[in-house]
Amino acid sequence: MRSILHLDLDTFFVSVERLRNTDFCGKPLIIGGVSHHESGYQNRGIVTACSYEARRFGVHAAMPIKLARKLCPEAIFLQGDFDTYQKYSKLVTEVIADQAPVFEKASMNEFYLDLTGMDRYFGCQQWSGELRQKVCKETGLMASYGLSVNKLIAKMGTTESRPNGALCIAAGTEKAFIAPLAVRKIPQVGKVTEQKLRQMGVQTIRVLRDIPPRLLEREFGKNGISLWKKANAMDDRPVVPYRERTTISSEKTFQTDTIDVNLLRSELLKILQELTFELRKNKKLAAAVNVKIRYADFNTFSRQKKITHTADDQILKPVVLDLFEQLYGRRQRIRMIGIQFSQLVHGHPQMNLFDAPAKSLRLLGAMDGIRKRFGKGII
Repeated sequence: MRSILHLDLDTFFVSVERLRNTDFCGKPLIIGGVSHHESGYQNRGIVTACSYEARRFGVHAAMPIKLARKLCPEAIFLQGDFDTYQKYSKLVTEVIADQAPVFEKASMNEFYLDLTGMDRYFGCQQWSGELRQKVCKETGLMASYGLSVNKLIAKMGTTESRPNGALCIAAGTEKAFIAPLAVRKIPQVGKVTEQKLRQMGVQTIRVLRDIPPRLLEREFGKNGISLWKKANAMDDRPVVPYRERTTISSEKTFQTDTIDVNLLRSELLKILQELTFELRKNKKLAAAVNVKIRYADFNTFSRQKKITHTADDQILKPVVLDLFEQLYGRRQRIRMIGIQFSQLVHGHPQMNLFDAPAKSLRLLGAMDGIRKRFGKGII
């Protein structure tokens, strides 16, 4: 029987800001958009994170800043500092790496650990509690955890234990634990799926798990089978050992060497969209972009530019095209073009949309959803 620990840093961005400025403690704090100290586009962007004090007013992540200001006008608004958040994430990762046999970094503030077999030497629950205390002592950040037989139940345990809590779901009790919970508590169940389930008369996981899987597949496609498995506490995903990938790249070699600038730009943008989709899918952000061209005579040239951490093609598009214009000066036929992103870090695409309209985030999410369902080349 497996023992899987899910450890999540509570209100991570908010907690880091409060470590930097204790005056923010106990006050409603909203991160995203432009700082309240600045003038101009104060209502642009979306809420990236908010404190529990702000949530009591109905504020939540991905909400337009304009609406958050109306709901909680007395809140402190900060733009956020990704580099600082990344630094603290790295500190926590180092603490875990020093203690854990196998761990997976799912995001900046979320970790899975495989503790299978540890019970015979040292109680998993005691070990997990000591790790949580060590993270708090060495970084100043609070964490919650769930411990169970698979990643799904461990994560749901963490959610139910917040804030700053711990929950152990013993083997054999997984179904009983999740049965009374609302279907929205299942990871990756969004508003649309929840609404459709409600229309079917399904509000709790107990009811969902008793629906025939074929019926769910008819209503939700392949996601229906996944829903049924989750409702029945089934999850065989392994904990993937953490490896820090620092670059991602792609190239296009033409069958016939070309001097068609419009074609070259078009192919570059296709590569860009594919790479940024991969970044977002893997919860990565890039801090440097490199464009490479190879002429028909095999002479190869490249140019790089550092950027603010991002995974947004609209932000990267002008950078890529500008680098291409700087490179393509010989007006000779080109054999190959390529893009490489480097200095990758764990992060969420929301991080690079602090100042973007909320509709940009929704559009990006919708397009990624289409790519995941129908293939990345569909758009």
